[in-house]
Amino acid sequence: MKNVILFDLGNTLVQYFERSEFPEILKEAITEVYDYLNLTVDLHDIWQRVKDEDHESKDYRVRPLEDRLARIFELDNPSKDFIMTLCQYFMKPIFTRSQIYDDTLSSLSELKSMGFKMAIVSNTTWGSPAELWREEIKRFNLHKYFEINVFCRDVGWRKPSERIFEFTLNSLNTTPDRCIFVGDDPRWDIAGPNAVGIKAILIDRNGMYQNTEERRVSNLSELCDILKS
Repeated sequence: MKNVILFDLGNTLVQYFERSEFPEILKEAITEVYDYLNLTVDLHDIWQRVKDEDHESKDYRVRPLEDRLARIFELDNPSKDFIMTLCQYFMKPIFTRSQIYDDTLSSLSELKSMGFKMAIVSNTTWGSPAELWREEIKRFNLHKYFEINVFCRDVGWRKPSERIFEFTLNSLNTTPDRCIFVGDDPRWDIAGPNAVGIKAILIDRNGMYQNTEERRVSNLSELCDILKS
């Protein structure tokens, strides 16, 4: 019997950005940090280093944002507080765009009343710190619905690595056969949970995956209806 639902965060519960929008957002994020640092160095060299950093590890190991920014801006042993401030400036263009979906809070409330235990399992943009995303969860009043919130930075591995799902299962003291995973990206949110035996449902809010063979819903209200049936 399924009694645990694991949710992705971005573009599942809260809208942030589409994949095609990220190059422009990345420019805004780097510019925010550059302006904060009040630099006068040649931007050409900085943008080349940004390009070099704009990738994830093939083995899904997390590449922390703090390390990327230190390399991009050639910072020598920055303090923890200072580099966290830079991360906050980097994330500003992303967080200012964010909007919670109309059906999120009502659906989570309904699922909780149905007895489901829930958790968030999510990657973070460019390996950004988990604490910034936990602040986001509180800002949208989502924290009260979830037992735990697991981000890739907590584990050191990004979805679809099995490690992040195994970490979550162990933290919840549950097994794959009791879980459902709900997320918006087949690359991370279908292949990953399926690899450890968790049934996955794709949320396709924009109708991008109509030809997929995966179990698909268009919104969270539809998910609630399925789980009630």
